[in-house]
Amino acid sequence: MRIGAHVDPTDPLAEATARAADAVQFFLADPQGWKAPQPRADAAVLRDADVDVYVHAPYVVNVATSNNRIRIPSRKLLLAHAKAATEIGAKGLVVHGGHVNAGDDPAIGFDNWRKALTYAAEAGGFGLPVLIENTAGGEHACARRLDALARLWDAVGDHQVGFCLDTCHAHAGGEELLGLVDRVKAITGRIDLIHANNSKDGFGSGRDRHDNLRGGTIDPDLVVAVIRAADAPVIVETPGGTDGQSGDIAFLRGRLAGETSAQ
Repeated sequence: MRIGAHVDPTDPLAEATARAADAVQFFLADPQGWKAPQPRADAAVLRDADVDVYVHAPYVVNVATSNNRIRIPSRKLLLAHAKAATEIGAKGLVVHGGHVNAGDDPAIGFDNWRKALTYAAEAGGFGLPVLIENTAGGEHACARRLDALARLWDAVGDHQVGFCLDTCHAHAGGEELLGLVDRVKAITGRIDLIHANNSKDGFGSGRDRHDNLRGGTIDPDLVVAVIRAADAPVIVETPGGTDGQSGDIAFLRGRLAGETSAQ
């Protein structure tokens, strides 16, 4: 099982070495901005590396909204990040599920997702899997709760998108981790990536604040159980820099190896 971390984008492979990581995830541009990513001088090195690469789209991307001043730039920016991620050999592009405005029919958001994927297909496709990630908060989110995720997948499933399951987001969003993988796969048919994070806040809080795996409000055994059941690559997005993330990676490797040897 490939286990890695979300790292600074300056030298991702050095960050992977420092953490003894099999995989890295990083941003290609300001996560709070609208600028398109620029070509990377290390693109060929990243493509040829033994480390698996994942890219996270900017947080500002919201292809679900009915606000055209956000929706249209969002779908263009998502496509630009997908093309740039493909250039560096990324395994997938993670993007949050987005939300509609208060008072809007939720169906608008699901249909806007379908339109965004159609737009990308007509422009030649993303070039790599786009992994929709569940989110922690928002009463009008498209991928917070499983009932909404089911409606989203009905709209986008034909486009063969993937899914990224974040354990902190699920917990904070009000979804029990016990048995979650089976419930998600019953909807999506797949889990392509796990964001393994503990949560600083309680169940159903709606707050997206990650903690290290042996801290926070989630029983670490539940996070390990999710990873084991999903059997997908893992990225920790936990605090503490190199030391904090190295500890989380080592913890997961130790627990997963222990479970394997016991079976």
